[in-house]
Order: sequence, then C-alpha cells, then structure tokens
Amino acid sequence: MDNLTSIRRSLQFLVLVALFGTCYFARDLILPIMLGFLLALTLSPLVRGLYRAGIPHAVSGTVLVSLTALLIIIIVGGSAGTVAVWSDELPSMGAEIQQKLRMMTDAVEGVRTATEEVEKITKSKDASPEVIVQQPGLLDTAFDTVTQIGASLIVTLILAVFLLSSGELFYLKMVQAFPTMAGKKRILTTVYNIERRVSRYLLTITLINAGLGLALFAYLSALGMPQAYVWGIAAFLLNFLPYLGGIIGSVLVGGFAIVTFDSVSYALLAPLGYMALTSIEGQVLTPFLVGRRLAMNTVAVFLTVVFWGWLWGIPGALVAVPFLVVFKAVCENFEPLHTIGLFLSSEDRKLPDPDEEPDAA
Repeated sequence: MDNLTSIRRSLQFLVLVALFGTCYFARDLILPIMLGFLLALTLSPLVRGLYRAGIPHAVSGTVLVSLTALLIIIIVGGSAGTVAVWSDELPSMGAEIQQKLRMMTDAVEGVRTATEEVEKITKSKDASPEVIVQQPGLLDTAFDTVTQIGASLIVTLILAVFLLSSGELFYLKMVQAFPTMAGKKRILTTVYNIERRVSRYLLTITLINAGLGLALFAYLSALGMPQAYVWGIAAFLLNFLPYLGGIIGSVLVGGFAIVTFDSVSYALLAPLGYMALTSIEGQVLTPFLVGRRLAMNTVAVFLTVVFWGWLWGIPGALVAVPFLVVFKAVCENFEPLHTIGLFLSSEDRKLPDPDEEPDAA
C-alpha cells in the first residue's frame, strides 16, 4: 500500500513538472488561448444579460469583443507615436538624467572608471582574438515583437467571440461529461462560480485602473508634465501587474520628470504622486470595491506573480492573478482542495492559544 502511494505521488509530481514544462515551451500557443478564455469569462455575464433582453449570443458577443478590440486600438494608437519618439530620445534622456544627478553618481562613476582600467590591463595581456556576435537590429526586434503580440491578440479575440457566441453550449458539454447528478451539479456550480468571480474581478480592476490613469493624468497635467495622457495610459496598463507595476511606473515617470523639469526636487513630485495614488488604490480603493469574497492572501498573490513572471515574463505576471482567482474558486468547490483554498484566502482566523485547555467532550 505504501509503495502504491509513493508511486502515485511520484507520478503526480512528474505530471506537474511535465505540465509546467509544456507551459514554458508552448507559451506562444497557450497564452492567447488562456487570454481568450479569460476574456470570455469576463464578458459572459454581460452576454447572458443581453440574451435575456432578446439579443442573441452571437450578436452581443461579437459587439462586446469588437468594443474591446476598439479600446485596444485606441490605447495603442493614442500612445504609440509619443512612445516611438521617446524611444529615439532615450540616449539623450539618459545623458541628461546623468548630468542632473551628477552629484549622486560621482561615486558610481569612480567605480566604473576603475573597472574600465582593469579591463584594459586584462585585455592587453590577452592576445586571443575577440569574437563579435552580430545581434539583430532594433527595428527587426521591434517588428517581430509587434507581429507576435498582434497575432496573439487576434487569436484571443477570435476565440472569445466563438466562446461567447456558443452561449451555454460549452457549459452543457462539460455537464454531460459527468455521469452522476451530483457531479453535474458540482461542475456547473464551480463553472458559474469561476465565471462570476473572474468577471467581477477583471471588470472591477479594469475600472479601478482606468480611474487611476485618469487621476495620474490630472495630477501630472497640474504639474505641467507634457504628454501626461501617455502616463495615464501607462498607469492603467501597468497597474494590471500587481506590486511591480507601480514601482516600474514610478521609476519611469521620475526619469522623464527629471528630464522635463529644471529642478530635480520639483521633478520628484511626479513619482511621489504616482506612488501616493497607487498606495491609495492598493490599500483603500481596491480592497473596498473588490470585497472580501475575492480578496486573497498577499503572499500567495506575490508568489504567483513571481512564478508566472519567471515562466512567461510580463504576460505571465499579468495573467497570474486571474489564474489564481480561477484556481481559488476550484479549490473552494472541491472538498480535497479546501485546505489550499483556505490558504489562498485572506480571511483572518485567530490562532488557538497553546496554553488554553481544550473544551471537554
């Protein structure tokens, strides 16, 4: 019996390793599929409500996905030109930031100079020829990246349209796969629970991030920052990345502000305001609007973001929290996984006092 248990656990571990290995190597295929399902889950309650009003699933699903695609086009088109200009000016921006922060970088410059001297001495003693590997050009890399992202978005949107247009067919097929009535009820309850939670979470977070973007746009405009709307869009997008998005946005805004304004102390108001707004959003607004039902253990969220970020990069970090919402809903609806669901929850429970005598039976 013990041998069978060990073999079963070993097989489960190997299957888990194989699953993550497949996810790593098949990222370009799996990621748009996951995004398509998440988008369909997010819009499913809206499509179902419109169906009750007499609008067919195919029509409402196509319209909602088209509006989502239009929003993406507006966001990309509204900021692509400015971002392209800034990317061309990055070398000069870096030199200007370094010049304004000269007093803070003198020590670093001394270390860099000493390192260069050591490298010169080492190279003079080494007579072996240097092999230079030709790297792809920046334009080619950017074109490949844009093409890959565009193809993934197209797959995501088309898959979401097909899923939404099918109505309840996908759920019906899952229910039919279970032979017992108890199994049918459990899978249907789980699916609707996942749909409700993912939809509520993503729609709420999207509205919160939009509010954060508008607030940052107003704040930076009041400071006199040019192209403040681009930073509002950046804040909206970066805030989908838990924890790291606010840090990245603050650093980027701070660097641009130092280049823009003559006074470094005045320029620091931009990143400080960014951090203040994201702190209010993360500590007050999001917990209040999302609610305790969707609240999760911050340690579990952070570890999930780190893991999927390591596995898939930035796209993985972006889908980490919705994936955790789905996994938590599954754990709460299946008895063997209740312990994991309890760990993922943010519900506070008082630890028992070790010195307290247990109640008599």
